[in-house]
Amino acid sequence: MVLYTSPFPNSFLSVLHSFSWGLIFPCYWLADRLVGSFVPTTYEKRQRADDPCYFHALCIIITTPIYLALLVASLPFALIGFLLWSPLQSARRPYIYSRLEDKTHANGATLLTEWKAAGNGKSFCFGSANVCLLPDSLARFNNVFNTQARAKEIGRRIRNGASRPQIKIYIDSPTNTSISAASFSSLVSPQGGDNTNRTVNAGIKRTTSMEYKGDNSGSNNSEESQEDKGGAGESNGGEENTCIVRINGEDNGHLSDTEPDPVNGQAHASGPAEPSPEGDAEISKTPNSKQKEGDSGSLDSYSASRESLVKVRVGDGTVDQSTVNNKLLYKASIMKKTSVRKKKHTDETFDHEISAFFPANLDFLCLQEVFDKRAAEKLKEQLHHYFEYIVYDVGVYSCHGCCSFKFVNSGLLFASRYPVMDAAYHCYPNGRGTDSLASKGALFLKVQVGSTPQDQRIVGYISCTHLQAIAGDTTVRCEQLDMLQDWLSEFRKSTSSSSAANPEELVAFDVICGDLNFDNCSSEDKLEQQHSLFTHYKDPCRIGPGEDKPWAIGTLLDPEGLYDEEVCTPDNLQKVLESEEGRKGYLVYPTSKNHSSSQKGRKASLKGNGRRIDYMLYTEEGLYLEWKVEVEEFSFITQLAGLTDHLPVAMRLMVSTGEDDP
Repeated sequence: MVLYTSPFPNSFLSVLHSFSWGLIFPCYWLADRLVGSFVPTTYEKRQRADDPCYFHALCIIITTPIYLALLVASLPFALIGFLLWSPLQSARRPYIYSRLEDKTHANGATLLTEWKAAGNGKSFCFGSANVCLLPDSLARFNNVFNTQARAKEIGRRIRNGASRPQIKIYIDSPTNTSISAASFSSLVSPQGGDNTNRTVNAGIKRTTSMEYKGDNSGSNNSEESQEDKGGAGESNGGEENTCIVRINGEDNGHLSDTEPDPVNGQAHASGPAEPSPEGDAEISKTPNSKQKEGDSGSLDSYSASRESLVKVRVGDGTVDQSTVNNKLLYKASIMKKTSVRKKKHTDETFDHEISAFFPANLDFLCLQEVFDKRAAEKLKEQLHHYFEYIVYDVGVYSCHGCCSFKFVNSGLLFASRYPVMDAAYHCYPNGRGTDSLASKGALFLKVQVGSTPQDQRIVGYISCTHLQAIAGDTTVRCEQLDMLQDWLSEFRKSTSSSSAANPEELVAFDVICGDLNFDNCSSEDKLEQQHSLFTHYKDPCRIGPGEDKPWAIGTLLDPEGLYDEEVCTPDNLQKVLESEEGRKGYLVYPTSKNHSSSQKGRKASLKGNGRRIDYMLYTEEGLYLEWKVEVEEFSFITQLAGLTDHLPVAMRLMVSTGEDDP
């Protein structure tokens, strides 16, 4: 299958399309600005609270006639452009495939090495997020604004989180298992130039921020750490950007003063640590009182103030990325050896957490609601600093291939560190209401993640989708889930080059990501919860229809509280969501007759931990029989706090080959 690198088959159609859109765009932009001026966000309302009411009214009175006059003047040109634009969509391709040619700008991609299926396996990390990048006037109805600036900032945050070093703790003594729930423990390194070492109680039940200052302009590994990694072969699952921290096992389970070893690039912990005075110990945080403008531009720092968060997101000026990256505070993902790992829930087989950062070494990213084309370009440019392969502008326009007229595309975007072999898109033909105006559908991808010593390709399948959003459209969503399964089956058959007698390809994983717009605890979503999709694909957060695991939380934020001081930064939102009361205040819960739609301040006991409508599913069916796939980690991510009304989710899968380590 040929991957489409341009939206049209020839340059003439591309030029004609650009000309037609140039005629339409002034009218589109003016209408967007006009409507947006009457839909303020809660942040703007708070900003205006100190200003005289008549000032804003005066601005509206002055600008509205100007916008209306220009809009009327641009309508004839927009009509001509539309008459050219609409028939051109029949020749438009369903997506654009972008590959970064200059790999020096993609620090994540340059670290990849081909997997040869040797050792005990390899892990792959998947992320999914609904980023609400609609035209600004429509985004304001979800209480977010400035779509173009948000797109750039979302891209920065994702690549900064994914390209950070991955810190792992391994316990040398197999008898020392006192550090329970290792992925929820914390480790802090001394700040550059500060000789004071910080300590933390290892019994902590959350992952707090680890300070790391790096430039992210190239490899995040020092030469010493790379040498250490090379000596370990593939025993760490092929994770290239990993820092190892070893504990000698003689400190009674306490982490204490940690000092980097300049010889082998590892940090060693020894000696007892003083316990935290609080039950849930937290790392002491030093506010950056001397922060310059733009220092917290990436918003990855927990010390970023609410003012700086909004300033960077809506500011007109650009932020120096080198300055931003040098101020980043990164999180450590702390592990233990599998043989001695303990879990918070003893019946759980993998780590799970609420994280303030996207997982280190993120391999695949599926995004939804990237509807605005200009925002998609800005987001793509940022993501290309980490992901080498991107599929964007997915969907159809006008009446081409669908039953109703489509004004915007599907909003799907896929980014990968591994090469894309095949891609296909299908539009759901049964969309209703306002959803029918967007070409919502499913994007199917086949990626190559390695090869065997016998030159057999190792591939994986990833599907990204966004279902009907309107409440009560249960039948529509179930029909779309049926189509999703059928299309995926057809895609796998049409792209497979293997047979039982001649297995040219080995399938390592099959994953579905996306915003399914129903949760597993709401009584109104019973039909979706019992769909056959969940018999073929596993949901790591789910016990069964109508029941989630105790640690699973909702992914839909209450829009009214997006800019509250308590949740406007990644670390603040992380802290809030770790408590039941915090979740009740800032997550949307399943609708009920006994409760109003506003969640803020509610004290009543509710089923579940919020509406979890963003899913990551995987299957063991149709994979290479001699390999085993299991979940290694699952994360709810707060790094996009203040930029979208959804929580991103991430899942790390371990593909075990069953072979002994070399």
